[in-house]
Amino acid sequence: MTAIAHDVVGIGNAMVDVLVHADDGFLAGQGLAKGAMALIDAGRAEALYGEMGPGVEISGGSAANTVAGIAAFGGRGAFVGKVSDDQLGRVFGHDVRALGVHFDTPHSVGGAPTARCLVVVTADGQRTMSTFLGACIELGPDDIDEAVIAASRVTYLEGYLWDPPGAKAAFRKAYEIAHGHDRQVALSLSDPFCVDRHRDEFLDLVGDHVDILFANEAEIVSLYQVADFDEALQRVRGHCRIAALTRGAHGSVVVAGDEVHVVPAHPVARVVDTTGAGDLYAAGFLHGLTQGWDLARCARLGGLAASEAIAHIGARPQADLAALAVEHGLG
Repeated sequence: MTAIAHDVVGIGNAMVDVLVHADDGFLAGQGLAKGAMALIDAGRAEALYGEMGPGVEISGGSAANTVAGIAAFGGRGAFVGKVSDDQLGRVFGHDVRALGVHFDTPHSVGGAPTARCLVVVTADGQRTMSTFLGACIELGPDDIDEAVIAASRVTYLEGYLWDPPGAKAAFRKAYEIAHGHDRQVALSLSDPFCVDRHRDEFLDLVGDHVDILFANEAEIVSLYQVADFDEALQRVRGHCRIAALTRGAHGSVVVAGDEVHVVPAHPVARVVDTTGAGDLYAAGFLHGLTQGWDLARCARLGGLAASEAIAHIGARPQADLAALAVEHGLG
């Protein structure tokens, strides 16, 4: 059997986040749906960027943020995602490798530029995202290295990347390799609008190909098209081996067969920016899981990581998460 080299390999959109503060009037003026993620083309990305105020540029992407969080806990991470051989692509590669994450996906050459996500953060900490996928959509099955998947305890799939046909083929190749080597597969539903676009395919993924599901309240309710969270909870029970469901200030609920763990949110003095809260929750949860911890402890570690993420601008952790875990008795 292939030796384990990575705790988690994330497959997702490789992009640079541009974060700015603005009020609800700016969102209305730009026709942006508060708290949602919308895909935009290059022209719209340029126009919106021109209307935004001064911002902070940070390497991002949902699965990449999760892998960055795992590295901050002291775990071993790898990432698969497509960037162009341009300035932002080089910035992204430098940032992710500087964390100790394995990243060797070949550059896109002569195609679209590296992706970017324009994030507007309002005073209540809500983030509204406009995403230009750029080179991300060029990810395909040839970018999946069997050796990397086989050497990873968990392959983590980002639901946002289910749109392009090539990425779907890459996901299928990855989860078939993972299960062929007796590894686990995790999926993040990413966004309720993403669920709306791919509900039937996501239901098939969850039922037949995914061991660990991550979703927030809106996403899991959308997946099953039910009236409330409790009904969605009953539907997901048994649909996959483990479901970790986040509920913002109400914490998270983890279900696995007959097990149900209700874990309160880790307290935070002030919510600054909710960008990346779900990504970092997944990081803490998966780090704990790959260390052999029980599910309740995994959820508490996820909540701790999420609380760190929402206390500052940007989705990547700024604190030493390993030290933070020790401080709170979760190391």
